Amino acid sequence: MRNLFKPKPDKFISLLIDQAAVTLKGFDLLKEYMDTFSHETAEKLGETEKEADEIRRILIDELNRTFVTPIDREDIFALSRAVDDMLDYANSTADEMDILNVRPTEYMLRIASLLRDAAYEIHLAMQRLQRNPNVAIDHAQRAKALENRVESVYREALAKLFKGPEDVKHIVKMLKTREVYRHLSNAADRGDEAANIISDCVVKTT
Repeated sequence: MRNLFKPKPDKFISLLIDQAAVTLKGFDLLKEYMDTFSHETAEKLGETEKEADEIRRILIDELNRTFVTPIDREDIFALSRAVDDMLDYANSTADEMDILNVRPTEYMLRIASLLRDAAYEIHLAMQRLQRNPNVAIDHAQRAKALENRVESVYREALAKLFKGPEDVKHIVKMLKTREVYRHLSNAADRGDEAANIISDCVVKTT
C-alpha cells in the first residue's frame, strides 16, 4: 500500500537517470577495453553509445512537447548533452585506438578507471536529484574531484610521452597516443560540466 502513495519520479528525471545508467555501462566497457584491447568490446561500446543516443532523442522529444518541467528545460537539455558528450568521447577513444592500433598504456588504464568512477557518481547524483538534492550535490562534487585526478594523470602521461622522441616512427606513435589522451581528457571535462549543471539545478530548485 505504501508504494501506491509514493510519488513517481518525473519523466525527465527518469530519462536522465536512464541515460546516466547507459553511460556508466559504456564506461565499464571502456575500462574493459583498456584491460583487454578487444575489438569486440569496442563494438559493444559503440552499440551502447547508440543506446544512449536514443534515450537522449526521446528526452528532447519530450522537452519539445512539454511546457512544465521539474527543472529548467535549458538545464535538462544541457545536462543530457554533457552526459552524451562523455560517452561520445569514450566511444571515440576506443574507436581511434582500434583503428590506429594504439595499445593501452598504464595511464590510459588509470584514466579509464577514474572516468568510470566519475560516471558512477553522476549516475548516483541523477538518482538523488529529485528526492535528495543535497546528496546529489555530494555525488556531483565527488565526480568533480575525480575529474581533477584525471587531469593530473593526463599531465603526467603527456610529460612521459613527450620525453625524448627517438625517431620519426616514435614521433608518429607519440602523436597517435596523445590524441587518445586528449579524448579521455575531454570525457573528463564533460563529466565536470555535468556535475556543475547538477549542482546548479539543486541551487535553483531549493
